[in-house]
Amino acid sequence: MSDRQNPWKTVQQKNVYENSWIRIEHHDVINPQGKPGIYGKVCFKSRAVGIIPVDEHGYTWLVGQYRYTLHKWLWEIPMGGAPLHEDTQQAAHRELREETGLRAGNMQPIMFLHTSKSVTDEEGCVYLATDLVAGDTEFEETEQIEIVHLPLREAIAMAQDGRITDIISIAGLLHLALNAGRYGLVL
Repeated sequence: MSDRQNPWKTVQQKNVYENSWIRIEHHDVINPQGKPGIYGKVCFKSRAVGIIPVDEHGYTWLVGQYRYTLHKWLWEIPMGGAPLHEDTQQAAHRELREETGLRAGNMQPIMFLHTSKSVTDEEGCVYLATDLVAGDTEFEETEQIEIVHLPLREAIAMAQDGRITDIISIAGLLHLALNAGRYGLVL
């Protein structure tokens, strides 16, 4: 399927906004039907990295925080950004430590995803963290985080019933629900 031709033609592209995290581009295009059009694209300067820590008892940790863009409090798996030049596994270790205080002896990638393919180029990955050791959190100045320790099966139920709405959290948790045995987990 990767040999398919791009049906879009970019006539002109210009940057219309930029900050430390994103760049917004405006594109004048010829669409797949051969007609002129426009496209807006949000380009991320980092990849989203989510981590599902699971202890030897089948428990995990979720983090709750107020998300400014949605004006809502959300429960999520621990996550953060990996600048494009940084290895995502290194970022996963850092984000897990910062948000939960946990250090993982094993950090295994379990999935790769695109978060909103129609308007952004953001990529994400999810890691399974095991062989955990507790430590101190290192919250960033923009983070006011609540941490909860609960059975993994309860976190999966939260992803299924709408208590978790973050797409990376949902995708990662449901992936584990469907593939628990593959990762040596019992739900």
